[in-house]
Amino acid sequence: MNVFELGDLELVSGELLPDAKLAYQTFGELSPAKDNVIVFPTFLGAPPEVLNGWIGEGRALDPTRYFIVQPGHLGLAPSSAPSTTPGPYGGAAFPAVAIADDVIAQQRLLAEEFGIGEVQLVVGWSIGGIQVYEWALRFPEMVRRIAPIAGAPTPPPWTRLWLKTVVEEPITSDPGWAGGSYADAADVRAGLTGVAHGSALTAPPRTFYYDSAEVWRELGFGGVDEFVAGFWEGFWLPQDPNDVVVQARKSRTAYPGPADEPLASVLGRITAKTSVAAFTGDNLFPPAELRQLAEWIPGAEFLEIDSVFGHLATFGLAEQDVKAIDGVIRAVLDD
Repeated sequence: MNVFELGDLELVSGELLPDAKLAYQTFGELSPAKDNVIVFPTFLGAPPEVLNGWIGEGRALDPTRYFIVQPGHLGLAPSSAPSTTPGPYGGAAFPAVAIADDVIAQQRLLAEEFGIGEVQLVVGWSIGGIQVYEWALRFPEMVRRIAPIAGAPTPPPWTRLWLKTVVEEPITSDPGWAGGSYADAADVRAGLTGVAHGSALTAPPRTFYYDSAEVWRELGFGGVDEFVAGFWEGFWLPQDPNDVVVQARKSRTAYPGPADEPLASVLGRITAKTSVAAFTGDNLFPPAELRQLAEWIPGAEFLEIDSVFGHLATFGLAEQDVKAIDGVIRAVLDD
């Protein structure tokens, strides 16, 4: 994992994040013309290496053709986060960051570390999808194409509520959290377990748990309880509680334009070639809502992918979902 030193970063809020750092990975070789760049931001709780399985020769994200940059984001270790920041700005005192801060940091990485001025594609899902839209609107002169998958420029109301009640509140209501001043992340295990169980209930579609489907069995689990413990607790329990809260809050408040400008007007300014994709049964970013977003973007294409995994399809748990996502990326790149 590489680390880009941002120095003292002035956030869009006006606060300062001293000695800020952005973790990142790259795959492939940057062409002499620097015209083969793909940016692939990650999602809530997932460091860049979680996305490595989507990259490979012959895949849509082919490192023999493209220079693929996987940036982390602020609030998520090993980038600057409550758990990685020493001194008076660490832990509960970590400043409130925004999705815009992430994208500004990512653009600086490209420009200052690699001299990149053009990006062929920004692709991502979930919270990564929010970053994709921010890229298109904040740096329109750089971005030629975007592929937001199971994501939106701002979370829909249900998803904002989910980020607060399922992700944030189980942590902040745990007595062990102590206002973010816990001595050890293990002190907040009950809160993180609550996040895991709430996610298990709300992130997959109801059909995932139908007796006739038993989709969890295809993933190697012997029952629902085993799936919840192995998959969801396995994802959430290693997380730092303050890191999770910071990420949930910045995601919930994300908006890619002036607060008083309607979203349709904001999206109407996107100039990048856009392909929006959604998954059937995705509670967090439902297809009907993402279809509406696509209609507001000039020339955008929309695709609904049928999947029993809903939002979990972005984990690449089923071969047909992997092929469908690869297909979306390949189509927008080949255009």
